Amino acid sequence: MFTSGEFYRNWGLLLLRVGIGSSMILFHGYGKLVGGPEVWEQVGAGMGLFGIHTLPVLWGALAAMAEFFGSLLLIFGILFRPAALGLAFTMTVAVLHHLHLPPEVPGAGWAGASHALELGIVYLALLLTGPGRYRVSRW
Repeated sequence: MFTSGEFYRNWGLLLLRVGIGSSMILFHGYGKLVGGPEVWEQVGAGMGLFGIHTLPVLWGALAAMAEFFGSLLLIFGILFRPAALGLAFTMTVAVLHHLHLPPEVPGAGWAGASHALELGIVYLALLLTGPGRYRVSRW
């Protein structure tokens, strides 16, 4: 049992899903979700990088929901690939936001974008690998 690559892969995916998902919920998603329309508008303004300047509150609320509820879906392995895709897109917007900040603003440039870039890569990798064996939808 312990020599099986599949055993380690499935437990590794579970650990990754629970760890990354919980971190995203606690440190990013929850604060944005309960922040309300003021926070959603600030977050949603990032869509201006794509030329979308309408409905920033809606875009921000969608980002908050992706980070909170998408992470819950990731943890439980339910609708896993759509959740991973939504989170990867949210991290893409976050990376571009940090790269377009003026240099004097804290969090500007690659130093500020690195965390979102790393998480985006993790979400893309999870999108490709799937949730693994240990997930709620399997039961």
